[in-house]
Amino acid sequence: MRIRRPDRFRPLRLYIVMAGMGLAFLFLAGSLWRLQVGKVSQFKSRIEIQSLRRVRLPGIRGKIFDRNGLCLADNRPVYSIALFPEEIRRAGPWSRTIDHAMDVIKQVSAVTGREPELDRDDIWKHIRLRLPLPLPILREIGPMEMARFSELGINIPGVDIYTQATRTYPYSPYTSHLLGYVGRADPDKSNDEENYSYYLPEMSGRAGLEKLFDPFLRGEAGGVLVQIDVSGYRHGESARRAPKAGGDLRLTLDMEVQLLAHKALGDYKGAVVVLDPNDGDVLAMVSAPGYDANLFVPYITTENWNALRDDPGNPMLNRAVAGTYPPGSIFKPLVGLAAATVNPDALYQVYDSPAAFRIGRRVVHTIGHGEVDMRQALKYSANVYFFKTALACGWKPIIEQARAAGLGEKTGVEVDFERAGLVPDDQWKRSTGRGGWSDGDTCNLAIGQGYLTVTPIQMAMVTAAIANGGYLYRPRVVQAHRLPDSEKYVNEPVRRVGKMNWSQEALSVVRGGMHDVIMAADGTGRKAAVDHFDFAGKTGTAEYGIKGKGNKHTWMIAFAPFEQPQYAVAMVIENGQSGGSTVGPRLKILMEGLYEKMKREGRLRTASGPGEQIGSFSGNRRSERGKGGHS
Repeated sequence: MRIRRPDRFRPLRLYIVMAGMGLAFLFLAGSLWRLQVGKVSQFKSRIEIQSLRRVRLPGIRGKIFDRNGLCLADNRPVYSIALFPEEIRRAGPWSRTIDHAMDVIKQVSAVTGREPELDRDDIWKHIRLRLPLPLPILREIGPMEMARFSELGINIPGVDIYTQATRTYPYSPYTSHLLGYVGRADPDKSNDEENYSYYLPEMSGRAGLEKLFDPFLRGEAGGVLVQIDVSGYRHGESARRAPKAGGDLRLTLDMEVQLLAHKALGDYKGAVVVLDPNDGDVLAMVSAPGYDANLFVPYITTENWNALRDDPGNPMLNRAVAGTYPPGSIFKPLVGLAAATVNPDALYQVYDSPAAFRIGRRVVHTIGHGEVDMRQALKYSANVYFFKTALACGWKPIIEQARAAGLGEKTGVEVDFERAGLVPDDQWKRSTGRGGWSDGDTCNLAIGQGYLTVTPIQMAMVTAAIANGGYLYRPRVVQAHRLPDSEKYVNEPVRRVGKMNWSQEALSVVRGGMHDVIMAADGTGRKAAVDHFDFAGKTGTAEYGIKGKGNKHTWMIAFAPFEQPQYAVAMVIENGQSGGSTVGPRLKILMEGLYEKMKREGRLRTASGPGEQIGSFSGNRRSERGKGGHS
């Protein structure tokens, strides 16, 4: 039998094992504390990040006003009935939730009396792409529908009134070509300082001032943090930053004058531009036919777009700045002023103006007026007189004066799609393969025909220069702007762009002839005359297309009052008979309104009556009996 000796190291090993186990437990406890206590904020933030969605709220678009503070482009609340999917979810596959959503939509439809606007595909698309957001099921509900829903729909689960802002144009279509319209914008994530999960629909300018000043009018976007669960359902908001408004614009437009211009144009196809000749402010700009800009908000339907696109009247064209026409006889005052820059005696030159005139081998047939001077030639719109005047001074001075007055180039007005028109010359003719300049081209130029084309706003600008003594202003549409955080407007500058080299004597004769056009009993524009309102104008009839087909664009320009003018007008009506017979009565409607406006505002001086001759004049004056005009 063997006797064991006691192991003196056994207690030590036991102590070592126990110490190791203790250290292991301490390490485990420390790790648990570090995970459950020490890093709780870190894990909590990760959980929050995984359960939060950033939603971008569109900025509030700035407003547009006329010069008197009348709101022309505003924002209005749109009330919709929206479905909140998180409140009607069902366990199991998504089809069960969609089935329940369709039942809820049918209940809402029964209560409001409106047919459902959504189907199963719309709901499924919303669940896949925008589950945390409300789903509008009836848009733009009216007061009656809202009242019925508030009274009878209180027990329908998962639905509520949902409000969004949209753009509205109270005076469209009268302002549509100038203001333009907005449409739903594509999210531009590149400009966002934060990354958003969802973008609520935002409006962006697509035409007109809305497009040109879109960065200024757009407000600053806001945002909201939405809490969702693992299935994507919404569980409320954790934070919100309200969107901010954009800047406001105040226009030079006077809506009273704008509505008068629209009334004057009536159902005709054409355009009217009214300027303040003293600073170039656009007081009215109308193009007809027009369109309702509200159709584009938030998007235009395919049916409405096709109707506008296929309309033979081309309502989307802003004829005031993008319509180019031969000016006809409204170009004659500029011809007279150009001739006077070459030879001042041309103002009093008397020419025989017969009914036929030979140019090379061609004989031009027109209306005869006998012997007339420049003032009489303007009054009667005597073509042959201006043929002879242009041939005497040459075509180059006329071209130079036309271009100096702003023809052949854009005016720079703050309206999109402006066109420059055309002032032709010898170089242009040769470059287009039409040969060199001829006397026939000079005669065509003298009466505003041939290759010459202008826009209504250009002719309003020329008329303003004749009215104010030869000063040229860039037409101005935006009078002032106001920043979002300010109550005061900052005025936009008036821009004088030139001064014509017309003598006061030349202006006096030409203005006198234009006065006779309206105020004389046998002037070509006598149908535009308004009792007790003293103003001046010029008629014009321009043939276009195939000769002999009778296609004519008809014009009138005018400035009023004759002394100290405050309005310069250009009006064109497509496919009329003549400037005097077609445009004259329509211009009278506008002038009657301006006369009443000026009288009401105390801006009118005592005027001479129709038939009264005013303005300086000298030279041979023949009998005016039997010289009825034709333009």
